[in-house]
Amino acid sequence: MCSKEKNSQRVVVTVVGMDKVGIIAGVSSILAAYRINILDISQTILQDFFTMIMIADIAQAEIDLQKLQTLLQVKGAEIGVQIRVQHEDVFKFMHRI
Repeated sequence: MCSKEKNSQRVVVTVVGMDKVGIIAGVSSILAAYRINILDISQTILQDFFTMIMIADIAQAEIDLQKLQTLLQVKGAEIGVQIRVQHEDVFKFMHRI
C-alpha cells in the first residue's frame, strides 16, 4: 500500500471548549465503539480552554465519516465543547499555505 492510500484512511478530530472532566473519555469511547484507532493525540489547556487534536485511522471503522461527525457533534453539545472531524486530505487542503 502506498503512503497516499494509507493516509486516505485517516481523519483529524479537533476539540475546543472549556476544560472539564471527561472530554477525552467521551471522544475516545465513541471512537473505540466503532473500531476507530487513535494514532496520535495532543491536548493542552490554555488558561481555562481545553484544546485537543487527534489523528485517527478509520480503515476498520464500523461507521461512515458523516455519521461519525454527527455522533461527535452531539457528544460535543452534551459535554459543552465543539468537536469537528475532517478527513485528513480535507484538513491538509484547508490549512495549506
